[in-house]
Amino acid sequence: MTPTRTMVFGNVAEVSDQPAPQAELTGCPWHDVKAMLRAVGLRPTRQRMALGWMLFGKGDRHITAEMLYEEAMQAKVPVSLATVYNTLHQFTDVGLLRQVAVDGSKTYFDTNATQHHHFFIEGENALLDIADNDVALGKTPIAPEGYEITRIDVVVRLRRKGR
Repeated sequence: MTPTRTMVFGNVAEVSDQPAPQAELTGCPWHDVKAMLRAVGLRPTRQRMALGWMLFGKGDRHITAEMLYEEAMQAKVPVSLATVYNTLHQFTDVGLLRQVAVDGSKTYFDTNATQHHHFFIEGENALLDIADNDVALGKTPIAPEGYEITRIDVVVRLRRKGR
């Protein structure tokens, strides 16, 4: 017998190695990236530092590997796309990022690692946060023998009216 699930929705919660000028920042300073990496057991290499600062120095955001790679190229940070992917997955594995899969070909990385859900705006390829308490799940499924549920992600797809 398949367990039933009920979802109830409330309001949306809006959502080089040298650092860029401080005026552009809303997030963590350069030295905080080093402390953040060390706290989770990652060695603060030059590339991790640069990518970490680009990710976390701008506040909460949703970014793909390709978007981060483009930012790195514009900032003249010498990294390959493979290094960007590897770094994003390392940051996810240690809990600094959350991976959000919106379909089979598009994966975003969220710098807000707290429990929350997302709206995905189709045609714009954008994610907006939904506060965790704005989504109420009814009965959750029972995990198969030998497994445990680590997280439940809800992605609500939106499109602009009239399309």
